[in-house]
Formats: sequence, structure tokens, C-alpha cells
Amino acid sequence: MSQKLSFFASCPKGLESLLLEELKQLQADKAKETVGGVFFSGSLELAYRCCLWSRLANRVLLVLSVSDCRNLEDYYNGVKAVEWADHLGLDNTFAIDFSGGMSDIKHTHFGALKAKDAIADYFTEREGRRPNIDANHPDLLVNIRVAKGKVTVAIDLSGESLHRRGYRESGGLAPLKENLAAAILLRADWPAVAARGGVLYDPMCGSGTLLIEGALMSANIAPGLLRLYWGFDRWLGHQPKVWQAIVAEAEAIKTEALSRQWPEIRGYDASPKAVDAAMRNIENAGLEGKVRVLRKELANFVKPTHITNDYGLILTNPPYGERLGEVESLVHLYRHLGQTMRKEFPGWQAGVFTGNPDLGKQMGIKSRKQYQLYNGPIPSKLLMFAIEEQYFVDDKSRQVGAAVDNKTLTDVVLSSGAQMFANRLKKNRKQLAKWKKQNEITCYRLYDADMPEYAVAVDDYNGQIHVAEYVAPASVNPEAAATRLKEVMAAIPVALEVRPEDIVLKQRLRQKGTNQYQKYKEEKTYKEITEGQTKLLVNLTDYLDTGLFLDHRLVRLKIAEMAKGQRFLNLFCYTATASVHAAVGGATFTDSVDLSATYLDWAKKNLALNGLSELSHRTHRADVREWLKTCENVYDLILLDPPTFSNSKKMDGTLDIQRDQEEFIDATMAVLAQDGVMIFSNNHRKFTLDDSIREKYQVEDKTRWSLDKDFERSTKIHQCWFIKHKA
Repeated sequence: MSQKLSFFASCPKGLESLLLEELKQLQADKAKETVGGVFFSGSLELAYRCCLWSRLANRVLLVLSVSDCRNLEDYYNGVKAVEWADHLGLDNTFAIDFSGGMSDIKHTHFGALKAKDAIADYFTEREGRRPNIDANHPDLLVNIRVAKGKVTVAIDLSGESLHRRGYRESGGLAPLKENLAAAILLRADWPAVAARGGVLYDPMCGSGTLLIEGALMSANIAPGLLRLYWGFDRWLGHQPKVWQAIVAEAEAIKTEALSRQWPEIRGYDASPKAVDAAMRNIENAGLEGKVRVLRKELANFVKPTHITNDYGLILTNPPYGERLGEVESLVHLYRHLGQTMRKEFPGWQAGVFTGNPDLGKQMGIKSRKQYQLYNGPIPSKLLMFAIEEQYFVDDKSRQVGAAVDNKTLTDVVLSSGAQMFANRLKKNRKQLAKWKKQNEITCYRLYDADMPEYAVAVDDYNGQIHVAEYVAPASVNPEAAATRLKEVMAAIPVALEVRPEDIVLKQRLRQKGTNQYQKYKEEKTYKEITEGQTKLLVNLTDYLDTGLFLDHRLVRLKIAEMAKGQRFLNLFCYTATASVHAAVGGATFTDSVDLSATYLDWAKKNLALNGLSELSHRTHRADVREWLKTCENVYDLILLDPPTFSNSKKMDGTLDIQRDQEEFIDATMAVLAQDGVMIFSNNHRKFTLDDSIREKYQVEDKTRWSLDKDFERSTKIHQCWFIKHKA
């Protein structure tokens, strides 16, 4: 077959234009793009090269005939008219791959069956017998398509989809197909980056497909060299010598490439299973030492220092979430990724391939290009970024207090009571200013019922003010209490120079009997703040508490200091802020337990915001009492911070920490390593630690130490002990 032949190369939707350019580079003649592929013509040698070298095609089909197809009879005759004896021997097997349809053929199975009958009848009439069917591993795969009144009969020279390169054993949870990965790399202009000496990093590499395809592409290694099965292997028209010469040429190119200096290609993933799969795939691809992967949380993704890499491409396929709760957490994962890019990789290029492009808007970088692609049936986009300051986008929703008119504020006339309260706020802020600056404190308590007649707590969350009114004693006149609250709310904008809309007011009630804390609003607006080396989310409007207990700041920072290489457990974890500190501090893994689905969802957001995966930092929705009974792990560092009282309907009985302290402490110490530390804290103002606890364990009272400068005025806000096993 030295004459020009007709071919069709199929590809995933969205890759047609790229495939067209690729086939032209392979010297395809009369290449024409259509939906789902490219028509072209050329020699059989060209078809072989396309099979071996195409990074984008699914299949390469040799077109045998195209005929009119008005009805079932035309269809049957069109298939039968092919000289099948030129392609298929009696002792060979075949199978039919049918697509399309018409009024007489409404099911693909029926279309395949009629084509099989036509081929079988062709041989039976000529030879008295026919080849057999083998649906799994046929010697010849016949491709038949009916569309627009035509039936096209072709031979599938690929045998199986060309995206199956032969190196991948395991694809992880959501693997990219290899030809889609190649398309992403081409759209991201990786060949040009590599030519300039740039590097390729994937911070969430999964099974390593982007890395491996990037390596094969930059080294000009034929992607089909590892394949053991081709559709033309037992086709009667196959020309083995032509094929072997093409393979030998590709092998020589690969051998030469392996001896050259390669660009830095490196990937990371939080999942040990994904990293193991990637390493096996890299080994199978023959790229050991050329592509490297390490287990690393996104939180620890920084520019490596082992080489000089001033320019490169960050390319990744992050999770995009299929359920609402997942998406809400992933918002913060994408935000962290964008923040890392801005901080660590200025001047680089980046690409994020996602099935949820809206998540890309959270990255704080404006995409310069977007490409529509499909990940299987899922419409997806490749978002391309130039990590340059001109493309940086700041989240204006987190900028508060910027539009305060100081002149207007100074013109406000306060009542004597409001002025007295304003003076106290100014005094407190001045006293705390140096401490705040030295310790890089962004959220702190400014006032806590310093003057009994003004029974509120005032907290500053990096420019937004949270005011919690304590319930007034029965002896206080309600009208007088209401007047004082108005004075508080009038004084704060003047004293702190903030807009009234940046002040949130709540009333704190004592929890008694069956009374449970309720939601205030449904705004679901989270504010990102920093504490130590962590980023945390607070919600100032929806709940009584904000998601961060400011009085435990020193405890959290101490946990971060102690956590490196430790196994950490957080009981009654709330929004898991202590777990985030432990994880960022280098904990081996963390477990966080709480009964509230709302707070655990919040915890997942906090973890994601810091680039931490749930693989190493797990959350457990459970009754702590019951969870401890079945816990089989041992921990080096534990935080036990129970509520004073709980009568949640989700748990059996009630929790009274004064009454139940020995039960909880004993159960917690049972999972603490012999040389570990358990931090026990609670906010019961009248709590006393049982003597039995001191008799059993080594106990150190850390209450005074645990109160930072902004809580020195309210020493009863919580109590804290470090508890260890006795030697």
C-alpha cells in the first residue's frame, strides 16, 4: 500500500485544532479538522508514525470505503462490498466498533450485529466459513460509522485508544487521560518554557500524568514506544519492515535524549498512595531520575532551593468538588494556591485545569487565557496565569475600614457615658499597641467589661469590630442597659475610627437547661485572618462565637511550637484552629473530633486555606466520649478543650465537665503516648480540678501562662493544665 490512503484520527472534544497542527507536523496531507478529530491522507508509513508519535489522538482509522446509506439494505451492502480478504484471514478474529445511527438502526448493538453479519456472509459465500468474533482482543477492529446518509467503514490501526501509553498502572482517584494531559501541556506552552531552560512543577500531581507527559514532550520521546499491542499487528495489510524502521528511529531518538541534560520536572502530593502510584508510573515510563515526586502538603509547596530556577511553569489539576461542602472547602484551597504562587513564584507561568472554573477566581490572580476542554464528559477549563503584579487581584471583601472619614468622626458629639467608654477604648488600644506590633497580633480583645456598667466584650478582628453584650443581671434596669449599649455602639466608630458597618453586635446569653445557642444570620461570610504562621477563617455575623477563641491564642501557638514530628489529637475541636497550628508546625498527622457538622465543615475550610489535605489531617464527626472508646491510635500531643456543659441531642446523656472530668481525662490519657503531653482546658469559671487527677498524673497548672496580654484583665476566662503520665 504505497498509494495515498484516507485516514481519520479521533480525539477528545476540544483537542481538534491541536491535533490538526500535530498531524501537519507529521507531514499529513489534506488535513481537515472536524468535530472529534481530523481527516487526512498519506501513506501507510505516515499512519504508523501517527500511531507512534501522536500525543493527542485517541485512534487512527484507515478508511476503506464510504457509501450511501439510506436504509438497512444499503448499510449491509456497503459493509459487505469491502474486499475483506485483503484485510482479514479466516483464522483471524475481528470485532465491530459501531457509532452513529439512522431510522433503521437505533441501537449500537444492532448496528454492530448487522455489520458482523455482512462480513461473515462475505467470507461464507467465498470460502464456506468465516472468521470468529473476539470482542476483547480481536486481530482486526473494524470501525463503522453511520451519519448524514453515509456509512464509513474503517480499520482501527490503534487497536486500543492511543492515550494508553503503557506506563500507567494506577491512576489515583481522578486521573487525567494521557492525551488530555499532553493537550494541557501544549496549551500551557510547556515546550517553549522547557526550551528556555524553565522547570515544570505540579504541586498536586496525583499519579504523575502531567509530569510524565511533560518529560516525554520536552525530550521528544515518542509516546507510543511502550505499547505492546497495535491494531495493525495481525492485519493482512501490515508492513512490518516499515513499522520496525519507524520504531528503531524513535528508539534511537529516545536513547540520545536520555543522555542529555533534562529540565527540572518535579511533583508533590499529600497522598502516599498517589506518590507511590506516580513513582511506579515514572519507573514504567523509563524516566527514573528524570522526573521526581515527593510526598508534600500544598502547605509546604515553596520554590526549591537545590537548583537555580528563576523561570518555569506550575501546572496542576486540583480537585474541583462534586458536593457543596467540598466546593466550599476548595475555595480556600485555591486561595492558598494563588497566595503561594504570588509569594514564591513571581515572574513564572502557571496553569490550573479544573472542572469548576469559578474556583479559579479565588486565586487572587487574573487569568490571561482560558481554554475550554473536556475531562471525559465534564466541561473543564485550563486557566493560564502570568504570575505578575499587574494580574494580581486583591479581595476587596476583606478590606475593611478603608473608607472612614476621620473628619466626620471627629465632629460627632458623644454623650458623657459614650465619651467615657470611648476614652477607655483608646487607652486600652494604646496600652496594647507595642505588644501587638512585637508579636504580630492581628486579632485581639480590646475591652472585656472593664467598667461593670458597660458589660460588653469588644474584639478587633483586623479592622472589623465584634461586640458581644453580656446579659445584664436582674437588678439592672433594662432601659438603662439599653441606653448604655447605645453609648457603646456610638463610641466605637469614633474611638477606633471604623465604619459603623464594620461593627457586629451580638448578645451573649447563658446556656441553661434545654437552651442551645442559635444562629444569628445566614450570611456565610468568612474573613481570613492570620495567627502565627497560620491563616484562619472567622465569621463575625452568623454565630454567637466567631470560630476563633482569642483567649486560647498562646495555647495554639505553643501547640504549633511543640507539634513538629508529633501525632496530634484535638478533642471538641470546634473549627480545628489548634489542629491547623499543629499541622503547619509539622505534625505527622492530626485528628480532630467534634459532634457538630457545621464546625467540622468550617475546620475543613481552615485546613484547605493552609494547603492541608484531609489525608493527613482528618476530621471525625462523633461524640468524643464514644470515639475515645474505639480509638486505636496513640498520640504524642493532645488538646482536650470541652465545653462547660452540653446536652446535644446528638449525644447520649449530658456533659458536665466538673462532674465528668475524671472520665474524660482518663479516657484521653489512655491514648496519650508515655512521654506525651495532654493540654486540658475549659472555660468553666468555677471549675476545680479533682485531687484524683493530680494523684494519677503529673499535672502543671498553666492558666496564668496561657492568658496573653489582652486577657490579663479577665483571668477567669479559662483554665489550663499540662498533664503527663507519671514516670
